[in-house]
Amino acid sequence: MLTDKRIHNTKARAKLYRLADGEGLHLEVSPAGGKLWRFRYRYGGKEKMLALGKYPEVRGPEARRRTGEARQAVSEGRDPGAEKQAAKERARVGAEASFEAVARQWHGKIKLADNTRAKHLAFFEKDVFPWIGKRPIAELSAPDLVAIIRRIEGRGAVDIAKRTHNLCGRVFRYGVGHGLCARDPSRDIELGDILSAATVQHHASVTDPNEAGALLRAIDGFTGSLVTRCALRLSPLVFVRPGELRHAEWAEFDFDKAQWRIPSHKMKMREQHVVPLSQQAIAILHDIQPLSGQGRYVFPGVRTSARPMSENTINAALRRMGYTKYEMTGHGFRSMASTLLHELGHQHAVIERQLAHGERNKVSASYNFAEYLPERRQMLQAWADYLDGLKAGANVVTLRAA
Repeated sequence: MLTDKRIHNTKARAKLYRLADGEGLHLEVSPAGGKLWRFRYRYGGKEKMLALGKYPEVRGPEARRRTGEARQAVSEGRDPGAEKQAAKERARVGAEASFEAVARQWHGKIKLADNTRAKHLAFFEKDVFPWIGKRPIAELSAPDLVAIIRRIEGRGAVDIAKRTHNLCGRVFRYGVGHGLCARDPSRDIELGDILSAATVQHHASVTDPNEAGALLRAIDGFTGSLVTRCALRLSPLVFVRPGELRHAEWAEFDFDKAQWRIPSHKMKMREQHVVPLSQQAIAILHDIQPLSGQGRYVFPGVRTSARPMSENTINAALRRMGYTKYEMTGHGFRSMASTLLHELGHQHAVIERQLAHGERNKVSASYNFAEYLPERRQMLQAWADYLDGLKAGANVVTLRAA
């Protein structure tokens, strides 16, 4: 056991060293001459050190008393170091930390893209803080969160209700981890028991010919990157699924045959698919070929050409052009093509095959990729010519295909 006299006479050395007092308590002496009491213990299979105060502010008897409390915590299955940190956090945020204070603290620490960070904060400020923001987070319970979720659902924003539930849960779990509340009440809520069954909504799409022409003109006027602009221009001509478009590889294109052969593993139905290429589609591919033709992907990512462009690129570009998610999406080019091609009088079976909605007969699945291929080739060229007319603002007369 270290005496006060010995501690007082202890001198600094070139390197930090410790003097043992007993039962895990040490006096740590720094090269600058500082003396700090530390308790060495094991918790969760790991060795840890707990600071108990500086000498002479904390002398031997007090250091041993604090060591006894820490040893008691360990024997009860508690981590005294974590408890000390939680107490500091409570003191910093406030003994009765409000939900808003904790939420803003959590929000400021997590790593998010700027637009995502702003969106999360907007959810809190609009739908959460006005009702529970000023209340101590430790007093909140599941019914408080349910009231918020139902209020959001009441205006028809079911997706936002779900997202808000998730975000609040993250705040509560942050609070639990920092000793600001005892539990996360979002875990007591089964959303399926609270929210009404969501109505199935189809992908937003432009299907009016005049509006389609305006969309095509907006795409031509897009001022973003060449990769995004070419992907936007090609989307209505081939109307494949967004994931199939962004994963397009140069090796899949045969310009001599004027077709794009998508391997089965990239298709939703796991069947090989052929997309006949119109003259307009080939021209777009030639536009981007000098930029990405030496790489793997036709539409490479911004950060690296080793990966395809982001799944959000097309939708983000449409938003920049002024189209909301309720008006048009990348997937909506398929609906636009299906609707207008049917109105133009093309055969339903040919349209469905080009949309890769073919029959699921396993015997014929291997041959579906070539089914109606001559008809599809003619249809896609006629479709590209039709879109050119819409883009030019021509009064295109709807005629039934031969």
